Amino acid sequence: MNKKKTWTEKLNTSKPHEVKPVPLNIAGMKAGQIMLVPSPRIVDEFIRKIPKGKRMDIKTLRTRLARKYGAEVTCPITMGFHLRTVAEAAFEALNQGAKLNEITPIWRVLDENTPTMKKLSFDSGFILRQRARTGT
Repeated sequence: MNKKKTWTEKLNTSKPHEVKPVPLNIAGMKAGQIMLVPSPRIVDEFIRKIPKGKRMDIKTLRTRLARKYGAEVTCPITMGFHLRTVAEAAFEALNQGAKLNEITPIWRVLDENTPTMKKLSFDSGFILRQRARTGT
C-alpha cells in the first residue's frame, strides 16, 4: 500500500527544474520561447529571498525566476502547482511546531486574487492575516 506523500515530501522532491522550448502556444506562451519548468524547491528558495515587508505578484515572480535560470518565461501551470506545494508545506511545518520566521513566507506572494488561494487545504485567512500583520 502506497502512503500518500506529505507536502514537505512533495516540496523536497529530487526532480530538477528544466529549461526548454515551449512546444506550442499555450497559457500565454509562444511556441519556441525558452521556458523554465520550475521545481518546487527553486520556487520555495526564491520566495524565501523576498525581503521582509515586501511582496511580489505571481507575474513578477515568474519573470524573475525565468531570468534567473536563463529562460524567457516560466510555465504558469507548473508554477501554480508549486505555489500550492510551497504554501501547504509551510503550513504543514507550522503545524509541526516550526515558528513563523522559519517557514516560507508565502504571504509575500499569495493574495486574495491568486487562484492558488482557492485550492489550499487550510483556511486562506491565515495568509491574509500574515499579509496584514507584516504589511505586505
